[in-house]
Amino acid sequence: MGFVGAIINALIFSLIGVITFGISFFIADKLTPVDLWRGLIEEKNIALAIVTGAVAVSIGMIVASAVHG
Repeated sequence: MGFVGAIINALIFSLIGVITFGISFFIADKLTPVDLWRGLIEEKNIALAIVTGAVAVSIGMIVASAVHG
């Protein structure tokens, strides 16, 4: 497998990772007792933004390690 094959593999695994992250974050959003969008945008809740960011980073790390193998 040459350079083009490596690029194609990277694109495929990136797409799988992004889709998995999106689905996981959607599930985390539905499991929270508050409306994240309203809390972040309308109420400007900084604590909620920090927790949401931490959840996003942790899901991203889990997806990256799962895709990497």
